[in-house]
Amino acid sequence: MRRIARRAALAALTSIAVTAALTVGATNASAINEGTCSRSDFLQITIHRPGENSELRCYANAGEADLLSSNWWVTQISTGNNRVQWYGDGTWQPTQAIDKWTVYTWPSHPGGVRINRVRIL
Repeated sequence: MRRIARRAALAALTSIAVTAALTVGATNASAINEGTCSRSDFLQITIHRPGENSELRCYANAGEADLLSSNWWVTQISTGNNRVQWYGDGTWQPTQAIDKWTVYTWPSHPGGVRINRVRIL
């Protein structure tokens, strides 16, 4: 009987250790992807580069994506059917995500709003 109890305890500890290892090693998947701007329910971001026309970029699915290089700036975000935050000035902004179907617009000038990352919640 003692041997059976010991084996059961060992099996339980092994199971717990494996479960803990799998849980600790798991990370959140980032499924966000850039796509065509063919649908209004996608996140749409209008960017500018020095000396060039504006460019529209569109994203779908929850997650985070790197957005801009250091010399680009953003003039508009249209959230579509998404709740959105951006990372700039060392923090995620705004504190409460921008609601679905909202358009944010900023002035179109160099040095305007710089966004390093975007997050769809």
